[in-house]
Amino acid sequence: MHELAVTKSILKLALDHTEQHGGHRVIAIHLAIGEMRNLEEDWIQRYFDHISKGTKAEGASIHVRKIPVLFECRKCGERFTANLQEDKKILCSRCDSFEYDLVNGRELIVEQLEVK
Repeated sequence: MHELAVTKSILKLALDHTEQHGGHRVIAIHLAIGEMRNLEEDWIQRYFDHISKGTKAEGASIHVRKIPVLFECRKCGERFTANLQEDKKILCSRCDSFEYDLVNGRELIVEQLEVK
């Protein structure tokens, strides 16, 4: 259900931008979403279709580019990915350390708005 709150924010941003720049209609919204956000593109589009009715964004399409999870080991500096659905323990792929930082995977970015 957290897709609804995110989608409301996306709609507000799109409408504000369209208004500020004298646009008539939002055609498409391109998003980059980190895999750790656990947001479903289908649900974002469904909610968007529902809440955008009667606005300049009605009928706009949502396009999502997924950003994979990327970690950086604090011990050896290796950057590595992990499948969060399958991996029970996440370890550095080079030195097997548990000490790492998240580099990518939590993003939620509006990369592009297509406005007429």
